[in-house]
Amino acid sequence: MIAEFRLPDLGEGLPEAEIVQWLVAEGDDVTLNQTIAEVETAKAIVEIPSPYAGTVQGLHAAAGDVVAVGSPLVSFAVEGADAGSPAAGTGAGTA
Repeated sequence: MIAEFRLPDLGEGLPEAEIVQWLVAEGDDVTLNQTIAEVETAKAIVEIPSPYAGTVQGLHAAAGDVVAVGSPLVSFAVEGADAGSPAAGTGAGTA
């Protein structure tokens, strides 16, 4: 199943973030909570953990792009009964 992960609200009340760098590429296998990207808000650089274990199917922004909260970020090929929803507690990193 393909699962789409959207840029989460990073808890700072900011509407967008800039992709600083991707730490994964299309075709990479990732584990749950593996850091997949670093994004910069007006306040900090934040690591984004993967909400899924699976294979990266697509990156929906490039480094340097500004992405609105709620916009598609990554598509994953995932397996399992809980593949339709991200893991609890993912989406917000630490500065």
